[in-house]
Amino acid sequence: MELGLADKICVVTGSTGGIGAEVARQLGEEGATVVTSGRRGEGAGDLHVAADLARAGEPERVIGLAIERFGRVDCLVNNVGWAETHRFEELSEEIWEYSWQLNVMSAVRAIQAVVPGMAERGAGSIVNVSSTAGKRPSASLPEYSVTKAALLSLSRLVADRYARDGIRCNAVTPGPTGTEAWFRAGGLADQQGNRDEVVARVGAARPIGRMAEPGEIAAVIVFLCSERASYVTGAAWSADGGSVPIII
Repeated sequence: MELGLADKICVVTGSTGGIGAEVARQLGEEGATVVTSGRRGEGAGDLHVAADLARAGEPERVIGLAIERFGRVDCLVNNVGWAETHRFEELSEEIWEYSWQLNVMSAVRAIQAVVPGMAERGAGSIVNVSSTAGKRPSASLPEYSVTKAALLSLSRLVADRYARDGIRCNAVTPGPTGTEAWFRAGGLADQQGNRDEVVARVGAARPIGRMAEPGEIAAVIVFLCSERASYVTGAAWSADGGSVPIII
């Protein structure tokens, strides 16, 4: 299927690994010019910008460098995020603030930087990577759940505000996905007990019977960036193996 992404300029935050790296790879395969970003000094994009996106000014700098190099941004994927398991009653102000800055404000700042140019051209696509925890909170991920829910509200707000300017904004809500966040030493699996047992339990809890692969989530994101999704905006697409039921 031709997605109409050839020659599009696409910025993907948090794209040196996991879902973000897969999004960047798939966009590149569709002929897009890709700008990657993250704390690591190297990335697979046509341009890579090392940045701490939890800091004010850094998302704007990434967008600014993309525009400086390529003249515009057609697609923005706000993928960067952070999660750790915590007990709600033990959460510090510092953890709440860090989670808010990285999971929410990085997207706010990047969106504010791209929408003027998109509106001037009358076209643009924004995809925010939320989580099933944004739709149905996880008791073990309280600050992550709350900030990912905020990202859903932000997505709907931007969709409503800029639809008449030709800008589409959607969210994707992945379920547990086999990335470094889960599998690295000290990651989410290790934080919850024996790694193999945790992974097996989490996978078995999905109706589809397993955790997602990063490429499966990336495929949904890339579709929402594309011209094939030209009539889709304000949506929160579940890519969770049936984890969060639709209540009718």
